Amino acid sequence: MENFVLYNPTSLHFGRGVCDKLGTTAAGIGRHALLVYGKGSVKASGAYDAVVSQLRQQNISFVEYAGIRSNPVVEDVDAAAQLGRQHNVDVIVAVGGGSVIDSAKMIAIAIPVEHGAWDFVAGKAKPKSAIPLVAVLTLAATGTEMNRFAVVQNHDTQQKLGYRSDLMYPRHSFLDPSFTFSVPANYTAYGITDLIAHALEAWFGEGDAPLSDKFTGAIIREAMEAGPALLQNLQDYDLRARIMYAATSALNGLTLYGKTSGDWGVHSIGHILSLLYDVPHGASLSIVYPAWMKLLSQRIPERIALLGKEVFGVDDVEVTIRRFEDFFLSIGSPVRLKPFAPQADAQEIVRLMKDNRAATYVHKLSEPDYQVLTDLFM
Repeated sequence: MENFVLYNPTSLHFGRGVCDKLGTTAAGIGRHALLVYGKGSVKASGAYDAVVSQLRQQNISFVEYAGIRSNPVVEDVDAAAQLGRQHNVDVIVAVGGGSVIDSAKMIAIAIPVEHGAWDFVAGKAKPKSAIPLVAVLTLAATGTEMNRFAVVQNHDTQQKLGYRSDLMYPRHSFLDPSFTFSVPANYTAYGITDLIAHALEAWFGEGDAPLSDKFTGAIIREAMEAGPALLQNLQDYDLRARIMYAATSALNGLTLYGKTSGDWGVHSIGHILSLLYDVPHGASLSIVYPAWMKLLSQRIPERIALLGKEVFGVDDVEVTIRRFEDFFLSIGSPVRLKPFAPQADAQEIVRLMKDNRAATYVHKLSEPDYQVLTDLFM
């Protein structure tokens, strides 16, 4: 087991009605807020009204930046950061799912500087300060509410990349499972896929940490148990809560302590599918993960078999991969790209994999591997 430091500065407020404390919490940080959110769903869920009411009760002034896209773009980050600078905001309140909160994290480090946020992602600059962030989660999926990571895309450079900084941890995150009641079945399923993918990326990471692996297996089993039941009753609070907690736990560090790193290769390939074809993030992961495991089945069979034993009680590589495919299909998350994007161009996908050096983490893929992998998930 590797040495590690357990550090997570986010205060997580979980449960029904926790947003009743948001106003006093935000008031303890700042008095001039930038309210960031996506499109209509945040208002349908009731989260927008709840947050605005809290800010007004505490006499916190705020300006709004609405319309963050489901695959967030750097142009929105820069525009929102400019708005924040103009109004001298001292706290950001992000209401939404992973795309909104990821964008808000990048906005937080972009407001104090004059250059574009992509300079951070491209390695041209490092953040030295950030506007404190308060997050209100409305979609259980990415785990961004309790970590230091963000993903943003740049169509000019044809890149969708992740960025991390300790400055981007939310100061507080409010998770009321009832705010996810309005999430439709397909995006609920994609969220379940996303959290399983995060757990798998810890499992296939570098290092030997048996207890962390047990946490990983438990999170996957929890998602596979509660997920299908939730899709049959989208208004079930307890099932929403179970999936929300599982999604947070899958990427808040719990599954990685004692390891050197996770393997984020599948995410890097999924980002390419989202960039090219606007594939929902979770759907891109259910498309790529089984294909990735098939490609690596002869290279790391022991690790895949151990995963099967931990999650399904079987230690057969082929059966393990098939069980994951069957589960994704059972909840309506795709395992092939063509039905989702009929005009997909395999060679364009392979080219972007090469240009972005995708999947060059723990289990490195070569250029010939890119073609094989693409054939497997097409």
